[in-house]
Amino acid sequence: MGIREPLSELGCGLSHALEVMGERWSFLILRAAFNGLYHFEEFSQELGIARNILSNRLVKMVEHGVLERTPCESDRRKVEYRLTEKGLALLPAMLALRQWGEKYADICNPNLVLVDCRDGQPVQTIGIHAHDGRALGWHELGWQTPDKIGTPVERHEGYYTKEDA
Repeated sequence: MGIREPLSELGCGLSHALEVMGERWSFLILRAAFNGLYHFEEFSQELGIARNILSNRLVKMVEHGVLERTPCESDRRKVEYRLTEKGLALLPAMLALRQWGEKYADICNPNLVLVDCRDGQPVQTIGIHAHDGRALGWHELGWQTPDKIGTPVERHEGYYTKEDA
């Protein structure tokens, strides 16, 4: 069993996310921004990315509202790239991808573990939870139209069809 979404749906959030963030440099720039880098030269030096690619990715991320470009307070000739609310909202996706990579990469020996600042304990693996907090697996998921929220979804041999809507 499993879930299957009609792939022809144009309103799919995944398509938009991939349009904005769908290649590795965007995620590495985002990771650097989460780690406190703000200036073009810092991104360039830390990531070893070609300047033209970095420039293109930063422009795209600003255009899509993931980063904002503002004059540097200490030197108005420089600009800073800061995470917006939209950019900060990508943190769970970033962590889920990182955790997946740490679990399944052939060679991965993380030097750092993400912890809760309050008690220093590692954060839990990113997962899918029901409205009541229950952890859900793939076989417990189904698609529903907005007008039928609250109505249980009947599973059909592992996929969702238009007739189910």
